[in-house]
Amino acid sequence: MFGEFEPALLEVARKEGLLKNILHDLPAGVITGIIALPLAIAFGIASGATPEQGLFTAIIGGALISLFSGSRFQIGGPTGAFIVVVYSIIHEFGMQGLIISTLMAGVMLIVFGALKLGSIIKFVPYPVTLGFTSGIAVIIAVTQLNDFLGLGLKDMPAEVSGRVHAYATNLSLFNWQALMLGVFSIIIIIGLRKVSSRIPAALLAVILLSALVVLVSLDVQTIGSRYGQLKSSFPGFSFPDFDFALLVKLFPSAMSIAVLGAIESLLSAVVADGMTGRRHRSNMELVGQGIANVVTPLFGGIPSTGAIARTATNIHNGGKTPLSGVIHAITLLLIVLILGRYASYIPMAVLAGILLVVAFGMSEYKLFIKMFKAPKSDISVMILTFLLTVFVDLTVAIPTGMVLAAFLFMRRMEQVAGGSVVNAENSPAPSEDDPYAIGNFEIPPHVTVYEINGPFFFGAAKKFQDELLDHKPKVLILRMRNVNAIDATGIFALEDIIASCKKHGCTVLVSAIHQQPLNALHKSGIHNYLESREIFLNIASALDYARKIVSQSEE
Repeated sequence: MFGEFEPALLEVARKEGLLKNILHDLPAGVITGIIALPLAIAFGIASGATPEQGLFTAIIGGALISLFSGSRFQIGGPTGAFIVVVYSIIHEFGMQGLIISTLMAGVMLIVFGALKLGSIIKFVPYPVTLGFTSGIAVIIAVTQLNDFLGLGLKDMPAEVSGRVHAYATNLSLFNWQALMLGVFSIIIIIGLRKVSSRIPAALLAVILLSALVVLVSLDVQTIGSRYGQLKSSFPGFSFPDFDFALLVKLFPSAMSIAVLGAIESLLSAVVADGMTGRRHRSNMELVGQGIANVVTPLFGGIPSTGAIARTATNIHNGGKTPLSGVIHAITLLLIVLILGRYASYIPMAVLAGILLVVAFGMSEYKLFIKMFKAPKSDISVMILTFLLTVFVDLTVAIPTGMVLAAFLFMRRMEQVAGGSVVNAENSPAPSEDDPYAIGNFEIPPHVTVYEINGPFFFGAAKKFQDELLDHKPKVLILRMRNVNAIDATGIFALEDIIASCKKHGCTVLVSAIHQQPLNALHKSGIHNYLESREIFLNIASALDYARKIVSQSEE
């Protein structure tokens, strides 16, 4: 009924019924919700927001993503990828700026999906993705050193260089008790993960080390000492005040949130597809993410997207339908409402340790190192994106990396694409493998064949014009059997060559043109230069016609 815009939950309800897989979805949702608890708090705090904002983003955003997702297994909420951009927005524009940016990003995501850009966004070059993901991991790690070392610094600068300088000049404030808790949290998480991936390692680390702080009365900062007791009530609805000038200022930040959310949610859905053998609807996935990011900020939430680790946890624990994601959100809500007051005992150093583990996983350090075996152009794109992410801004890093990758791709295409000029004097040897090879045909005097190879776009068009500049035959045959696509620059180059040839008394023939280039030539009005009788199905008929033209000119 809805086609590619049908939410996965609606498809499940229509085809299978929602309760058929409840025995799988219920435990998977509960376990995923428990695991999401410390992460939601940690992501909220690291982003410059409050623990409650992180939690209710996971609850509201997570529920909406599961209700409207194009994937059966997607688990949504705040993620590490947003920490950098969210922190920067709050630092520059305040919480109102973040709410408006998230709303704008939600609308953008819905538009992306409606325009069916889901499949296009997945083609972000891998060096760009790896560069900004590794860069985000470095920034997350740097931002957590304040709490991990127990320095207790306030009003930290947003940029990495400023933070590193602040740490270096305040190391005397180092708190060994906080460092001990942070190290223990990392040891517990890594150790328990080696035992079983189903164990909520982060939550156990939080419970054990929070109890230790209370029992031994360690002198460390906790959520309660910094933020006070968590509110055990659902947040109220509030629509932000804004004007056009503010929207313009926030547009780049909103675009960063939208692009990041789109990339991460689609990557998460692809990972889920690989683990389950199913296929998601990418455009519906973007619409679902957009709906979540329109609604969540109205309740004070921060950006949310598909979370790869939590989605994988959901699948590992038996989740079969989007109902497990809804149960995950309900589990989080019940924990907050019933046990939320106990979250104030969680040490900040423990949350920092959890995020350092998250950052290490995000860093993709093995792939980052492996990328140095790739072509130099890919290495340069990755390094540039990485450095811009870490030292400048994510809103600069992603578009710059994309533009550089696009230019390098076009350069490669220009190198691959090309053509060859063949006439009676330099005809190649015959070929038995290709009956239509130009060497198998006799080229008459005063006839030049130019065989174009590869897509005929603006990179190849200049080369095409340069190679034909000094050739003034009586007949020029443009052989296009290896041209599957042509762009506007290629069309203009053809028009220029055809017009120039006709001025010098040269007839231009076209041989073996494919449907897309042919349609493009007709739409462009190139028939003003080229008559229909000058377009041939193959090189043999084009050469026969060329012989007639040459013989008539000699009479």
